[in-house]
Amino acid sequence: MTDNERLIHLIDELVNKNCSFALWSVPGDKTLELLISCQEALFYPNEVSRLNGQEGFVFAPYQISEETPLILLKPDIYKTGIEEIFKLDMNDVKVCQKEQTNYTSHYVIEKEEYLSDIEQTVNTIKNTKLAKAIVSRIIPAERKNESLGKLYTQLFEQTPNAFVYMVNLPKAGLWMGATPEILLKSEGKTMETVSLAGTQPRLSGTEYAWSTKDIEEQAFVSRYLVDLLYRFNIHRYTTRGPETLESGKVAHLFTSFLFAKKKLDHCLGDFIAELHPTPAVCGFPKSKADKFIRTIEKHDRRYYSGFLGPWQLKDSVRLFVNLRCMEIIPEKYMLYAGGGITSRSVPEEEWEETNNKAKTLLSAIEAIRQNDLN
Repeated sequence: MTDNERLIHLIDELVNKNCSFALWSVPGDKTLELLISCQEALFYPNEVSRLNGQEGFVFAPYQISEETPLILLKPDIYKTGIEEIFKLDMNDVKVCQKEQTNYTSHYVIEKEEYLSDIEQTVNTIKNTKLAKAIVSRIIPAERKNESLGKLYTQLFEQTPNAFVYMVNLPKAGLWMGATPEILLKSEGKTMETVSLAGTQPRLSGTEYAWSTKDIEEQAFVSRYLVDLLYRFNIHRYTTRGPETLESGKVAHLFTSFLFAKKKLDHCLGDFIAELHPTPAVCGFPKSKADKFIRTIEKHDRRYYSGFLGPWQLKDSVRLFVNLRCMEIIPEKYMLYAGGGITSRSVPEEEWEETNNKAKTLLSAIEAIRQNDLN
C-alpha cells in the first residue's frame, strides 16, 4: 500500500467513525496536520473574544448562532507530518453517534433569480451609502459513492497555494475546502493579514490585467484593514502588493499587511472579533453590507465565509477565511460561492464568477470519478 493509499484509508476511517477532527495543510507546504478532539473537550464560546488564552483548531461560522456555533477543537490527539499521522492507532479513536440534521435549509437559487438579486444590489449601491456587498449562492453537486479520502488527497494535490482542509464536527457537520485567503497568520515575531478581492479565471503564460471594478473592490478591503490596525494602536506595519495570487482555477488581487506579533499578545480574540467578517466576504461599510446581505440572500451561509485554522498551536496562529468550500451531506456536495458587487458589477459576469470559483472543488470531484473509471 502506497503512502497515498494509506492516507486515503485513514481519512475514510475517520469519517466512518464520525469523530471530531480537523485535517489541513497550509499554502505552499506539503506538511499535513491532524487534530482529533473528544466530544467532551470541544469548546463552544459564545463570542470570538473568549478564544483569548485558548489553544486548538477553530472553526467559526459567518455569524455565531445556536445552529452554527463557534467551535474550538482541543488537541487531544495532534499529529504533524504524514509519518506521525500514520502512527495513529485507530483503536484509540472512538466511534461517535451521528446527529440528526435538517438538510432542508440549503436554498438553491436559480439563475434568473440570482441575476435579479445582483441587479437589485447594484441599484441599492448606486442609490445609498452602501459601496460593496458580497452576494453568495449554493451550488449543489451530486454525491456518489466516491471516497472522501480520495477527494481530499486530490484537492490537496491540485491546490498547493491554498489552505486545504477537512473538518467533521457535531453541530457543524462535514466540510471540505481549499481557501486562498489568509485572515491572520503568524511567522516568528511577525503577524500578517491580507486584503484579497477581485477574481478572474486563471491564465497560463499570460500577464494578468485587472479591471477597474476588481481594483476598486480590493481597495475597499485594504482601506478597512488600515482603519482596523489604527484602532488597535498598530501604527507601524509594512505592505506588499497589490499582487496576483493564483489558486485553483481562479486568480485574485491581494495585498499583505505585516506587523509585530507582540501587538496582539493579549488581545488576539478581540482583534479577530473586529476583523471578521472582512469587507471581502461582507462588504463596505460593513454594518450596512451585513444588514443588506440578510435581506438579499435566501440561504444560511453557515460556515461559508467564516474562518478556521490552528489557534495558538505551537505558539502560532494560521487562520483562513472559509472560501472555496463545501458542506458534505448524505447525497450531495453543497458548494458555496459569492462575488463582490459594486456599482460597476454586471449580473451575468457575477453569475459566471461564482461558477468559476466552484470549479476548484468540482474539478477535484470530476478528477477522482475519472480516475475510478480508468
